[in-house]
Amino acid sequence: MLACGRLFQSLICVYPNTKTFLQWKTGEPPLINGWIPYLGMALLFRKDAFKFLLDQQKKLGDIFTVHIAGRYITFIMDPFQYVYVIRNSKQLEFHEFADKMASKTFDYPALSKGKFPDLKENLHRIYQYLQGKPLDIISDHMMKNLQDIFEWKCSQATDWETEKMYKFCCSVMFEASFITLYGRVPAADGHKVISEIRDKFIKFDASFPYLAANIPIELLGATKKVRKELIHHFLLQNMTKWLGGSKVVQARQDIFEKYELLGDYDKAAHHFAFLWASVGNTIPATFWAMYYLLRHPKALAAVRDEIDHLLHSTGQKRGPTYNIHLTREQLDNLVYLESALNESLRMCSSSMNIRISQEDFVLKLEGNQEVGLRKGDWIALYPQILHMDPEVYEDPKEYKFDRYIENGKKKTTFYKAGRKLKYFLMPFGSGISMCPGRFLAMNEMKMFIFLLLARFDVELVENKAVRLDNSRMGLGILLPDVDIAFRYKLRSLRKRKALGLEVDIGCSDMPPRFVLPEL
Repeated sequence: MLACGRLFQSLICVYPNTKTFLQWKTGEPPLINGWIPYLGMALLFRKDAFKFLLDQQKKLGDIFTVHIAGRYITFIMDPFQYVYVIRNSKQLEFHEFADKMASKTFDYPALSKGKFPDLKENLHRIYQYLQGKPLDIISDHMMKNLQDIFEWKCSQATDWETEKMYKFCCSVMFEASFITLYGRVPAADGHKVISEIRDKFIKFDASFPYLAANIPIELLGATKKVRKELIHHFLLQNMTKWLGGSKVVQARQDIFEKYELLGDYDKAAHHFAFLWASVGNTIPATFWAMYYLLRHPKALAAVRDEIDHLLHSTGQKRGPTYNIHLTREQLDNLVYLESALNESLRMCSSSMNIRISQEDFVLKLEGNQEVGLRKGDWIALYPQILHMDPEVYEDPKEYKFDRYIENGKKKTTFYKAGRKLKYFLMPFGSGISMCPGRFLAMNEMKMFIFLLLARFDVELVENKAVRLDNSRMGLGILLPDVDIAFRYKLRSLRKRKALGLEVDIGCSDMPPRFVLPEL
């Protein structure tokens, strides 16, 4: 398999007008060309992008251009300058670049205006179903589907059950998301059908970084066959059999039917791409949220107490036969849970916010700074540098579940060099590239953790650290480098008094917790 560093080497095929070496001009940022023709600094960048960028920042300042595999990428390292890139959507474009990459990855025709007029705009409008009242509806459906799956898990967990954590998160989140978006498979073996789709999805997802890098799918083993099989699941004759699909998917179907030039396979490929966008990052993000909580007993206790308090205050029971209902306001008020999620997102996200210069122009920045850009140049924000900045986050390599809480409320004020930051946490992108499903994704992760801790005692059973796998560098949430075993069982129904309230507690027969090594 090709090394993940080929990401930037191959992405240039999207924009083939690449020069071998660029000559620096007055007014342009410092240029790091490298001495290897075409590759430039690709090898060093591939080895450790985070360290490479920090080293260049120390040498050259907050703005510099790097030649990486034929592409010239200007990095803006100062978070106070992010806003000048993000708000300039006219000269710094994203959608055309994203469309070309996605069409090659998921095997549908690019959304060119000539062939499919207004299709991109029409699909964008559909994201209204992931906001406001429609968001409440789809979140309620997700909650019900998660509870059904956890109820099934409850029926299996009469005593301690041991599973691999990433596999567990993938199984639960994939099935719940699939049913919420596309509906239930009515066949008697509907659960098996979704499991088969999930297994194929995992195989495809392993090749996603290389497809996103425009590496020919023919070089990726059985990936082409697996992708075709996955797309065929979303052909209209199959989707019409599924029951209770979401409005957002139905609205997408309705729009696709208006375009005669969009073939049945192309429509199915769009649906498959939407599924990947829905779970491709949410699954690993859910894993990290769960993993960090289980590794930090104090965090786990605080989040569980918050959950128990909400259930008690709303008169809801947490037994496996009782349904739990959460309003958006109640979810939003779970400050410890949200802070813990934000902290895990800070530590595991590695998205690179890319814009493409549409013309030769001068980008004006704060402090009378100017950056000369050429048509086709890439501008990149790399938020992982911000997320791990000790000026912004004290002890950034440590997991602090309450980092985003201040005086019992959500903390949204962070500073660098004594100045308040507009952007301090960016796991979902920025501006025109902001993830439209971010609100649903956060709700899904909150509900997963809520139900897991309300229903089960959970603990790690392996004494090992899990680290970030950098093979998806720049593409979103990083996967774990290994899976880790944990175990779970139904929580005890015994009671104790805490803070004057009767709240449920877990079993007392749990063995001593491991003291796990720090990351």
